[in-house]
Amino acid sequence: MVCQTPVVPPALPPSQTVEALVDLVTPGTDVIVPLGNGEPVAFLDALEERADSLEGVRIHQMHPLRHRAHHTGRYGDRLRHVSYFLSPEIREDFRSGHLDLIPNDFHRVPALLQRRCRKPLVVVASSPPDHLGIVSMGVTADYAAALLDRFPVAVEVNPAMPRTGGRHQVSLSDAVGWTTAATDLVEVQLREPDDVDRSIAGFVAERIPNGATVQIGLGSVPSAVVDLLGDHRDLRIHTELFGDALMGLVESGAVRLTDASNEPAVVTTTAFGTRALYQWLGEEDLVSFRSVEVTNSPRVIGDLPQVCAINATMQVDLLGQCASESLGHHYVSSSGGQADFLRGAQLADDGQSFIVTRSTALDGTVSRIVADLAPGSVVTGHKNLVDKVVTEYGVAELEGRTVAERAEALIAIADPRFSDDLERASRQLAGH
Repeated sequence: MVCQTPVVPPALPPSQTVEALVDLVTPGTDVIVPLGNGEPVAFLDALEERADSLEGVRIHQMHPLRHRAHHTGRYGDRLRHVSYFLSPEIREDFRSGHLDLIPNDFHRVPALLQRRCRKPLVVVASSPPDHLGIVSMGVTADYAAALLDRFPVAVEVNPAMPRTGGRHQVSLSDAVGWTTAATDLVEVQLREPDDVDRSIAGFVAERIPNGATVQIGLGSVPSAVVDLLGDHRDLRIHTELFGDALMGLVESGAVRLTDASNEPAVVTTTAFGTRALYQWLGEEDLVSFRSVEVTNSPRVIGDLPQVCAINATMQVDLLGQCASESLGHHYVSSSGGQADFLRGAQLADDGQSFIVTRSTALDGTVSRIVADLAPGSVVTGHKNLVDKVVTEYGVAELEGRTVAERAEALIAIADPRFSDDLERASRQLAGH
């Protein structure tokens, strides 16, 4: 009989107060926090309470789900927000000049942070630790997961955060400090698809083959696309955002959950959705969370089979340029991962990318297919990367088409009430 020595779990470093974590912030510190529900809520609360004594501190973050005092410029340069993607909570603060926005493609954010931050401190929310003292970043990996081995890391353990699988784990022994604070996760409720959404979705879904790798975001049209994929088989999901609709797709049996290469069939960098989604992610070990350097790398995406990338826009001109982050000078968001997946799909064998939009806005009074983008609009989808544009009137296939052919295809999917004006503009564009 062989006697085995029992494995003794390592002793956890002692938990600290949240104020002790704030003590790590010194003049000029660049505090990096994850997007969405990865935000360490109690830490940021305590940091703001001490804002009057801070000096030159920056908080770097994409897409916050909570509105905070430092977004409003209340603390001046003592504590200022640096955004990489505007959420609805901070759009007005950006327009008022109270915070900064750095243009980026999502997969490049870790590299930008490494270049910009002189005194970095990453602070993440996490699940409770396991018996080895290892925590999971839960529903978010994003840029923070890429920096875990590069910058000092502090952890706010949140009992409400589910433990999820992936490469976004932190050993509390390696952290510069950790505390515990209970915070409910923010739920994101989406508008139900209507008939227009379903029409757009139908044109997309019929072009997605079995065995495809799907990237799809949040919104009523993406939800409608997912609703039509339930009878597909052997799909993979490689996306930057995982929501309730994709949870339903996995449960429908359409997604292949095993792979001969042992690579996960469902990969994301963050999840937004309902309480039911967050609970499911903690119970079902089906989704692998990876850093955005993996999920959004055009090189990685380009190696995936039959990529089908589905993203939305607000305005498309007759060359196929897509303004997806601003309407004129009115900034709404940022580039996010749209260009990442447009490039990746272009590199992939049999890859396709779909830019989806309703044909009109403002109750049908304004065409989203336009002769020229509104002055000041930011081009998110470069014309040379845009493959297919989809409205409720059909699909405009642009890649490899001439300027005149592009314009003709886009006019064909515009609302007919605007066709004559678009036709006149297209003749000028084509040099006639």
